[in-house]
Amino acid sequence: MTDIKVNLARLNEHISDAAVRAGRKPEKITLVAVTKTLPPERIELAWEAGLRQFGENRVQEAESKVLWSRAKDMGLSWHMVGHLQRNKVKKAIQLFDLVQSVDSLRLAQEISKRCSDAAVNMPMLLEVNASGEASKYGFPAHEGDGGQLEDFLRIVQQIIALPNLEPQGLMTVAPFGAPEQTLRSCFVRVRWLLDRLRQEFPDQRWRHLSMGMTDDLEIAIEEGATIVRVGRAIFGERKEHREGK
Repeated sequence: MTDIKVNLARLNEHISDAAVRAGRKPEKITLVAVTKTLPPERIELAWEAGLRQFGENRVQEAESKVLWSRAKDMGLSWHMVGHLQRNKVKKAIQLFDLVQSVDSLRLAQEISKRCSDAAVNMPMLLEVNASGEASKYGFPAHEGDGGQLEDFLRIVQQIIALPNLEPQGLMTVAPFGAPEQTLRSCFVRVRWLLDRLRQEFPDQRWRHLSMGMTDDLEIAIEEGATIVRVGRAIFGERKEHREGK
């Protein structure tokens, strides 16, 4: 447990410093510990260190961990932070408390349908692709997207009208290993887009910006992130390390 406690203390210091530099309150930043490829034993150590918000990238991997944590009555909140396939939605709404990665109208419609069938509501974030990378999921939101902004606003309007969904903000994944200027530009773009949603749809509670991972979380916080998704800075290197989470 020692390494997780030490890592978490160091990470919380970085989060606090970044928040203070931006004139924000550190306690307003939610830390989500991403546990992909990790066994339940490591999750329990993180729980003992005080973490309560956890994220998973895949439904099939999450299922055993979520059910295990519920059986132990650990009081964890689970976030879906990876790409969600429509054929996994029925299971996902049983496992997750927040879906951060809604990247299409069709996915939102499927979540709404499954939630309606189960008589539950699902808080969710809309994933946007602020870098324009073809390898990333999300609604187009990069510079030079032309009329795609208006297309996005029309889609958001349709998503808001769907029953049993609670859109709460935006999520993005910045380019891994990019220069600070590029990262900051992506985060600024997403923050601007959230402000635009607040103007266009003021009745919605647009309160979250999920952006920032191990290597770029301080920049993300300085640019307005309310949620950071971190794995490596808490748990150390993993066998399946991808894109710096």
